[in-house]
Amino acid sequence: MHLIDQFASPIIYAHRGASRYAPENTLAAFRLAYSMGTPAFELDTMLTGDGVPVVIHDDTLDRTTDGHGKVGGMSLSQIRQYDAGQRFSDEFRGEGIPTLEAVLDEFKGKMLINVELKNYSTPFDALPKRVAELARKMNNLDSLIFSSFQPLNLLRIKKLLPAAKTALLVDEGIAWRMLASPVLARLSPQYIHPHKSYITEKYLKDEHKRGRRVNTWTVNEIAEAELFFNWGIDGLITDDPKAMLELLAHFH
Repeated sequence: MHLIDQFASPIIYAHRGASRYAPENTLAAFRLAYSMGTPAFELDTMLTGDGVPVVIHDDTLDRTTDGHGKVGGMSLSQIRQYDAGQRFSDEFRGEGIPTLEAVLDEFKGKMLINVELKNYSTPFDALPKRVAELARKMNNLDSLIFSSFQPLNLLRIKKLLPAAKTALLVDEGIAWRMLASPVLARLSPQYIHPHKSYITEKYLKDEHKRGRRVNTWTVNEIAEAELFFNWGIDGLITDDPKAMLELLAHFH
């Protein structure tokens, strides 16, 4: 049975780990989310120059590390030289950019992991193939959801891993609303991950009638989360899993 079916809804997903309390997309952030009792987390992955999936949000190292330059322009050994923790605080100095394999290995069977495929600047690269190979190698497909703003990534993952759970990420704007429409539901038949601005009680009811679970992002305000819980949201992606878990405890 897939982990998503073992957890009661709504499921709290720690956005890039417990990113309010630790540097985003690091093992420290994922470990902290786990220690808080969070059932799931979201991460971002892209390829290094030598084709290894690593966990980082931006195309460059500049914002989150002490390094500079494009992730895709460096080898894994080069990327491992940089610190992804000290910009958050000295407490996390020495925290590195993890490989996707290291994260999947540590949390296999423990947490539901939403893997966002982030090859938006290189949409035809080998990322879906490399990620699918990892999932097969580690035999942990039952604890993964693959998400992306790029529909092609979802089609490629499903071709490589027919049993995979996939979810279309949907941003704000008219073009995105077209992608989220029922006409294109086949791209993401089981799940959809819309921006929180989409969420109304009617929207949730309509998606549930289509058989889709709705996991929304990125919700950090208590009042907003409470409203979504009351309307029947399936999953909530947040930087502050601690606060959301405490709020959710009052609903059970």
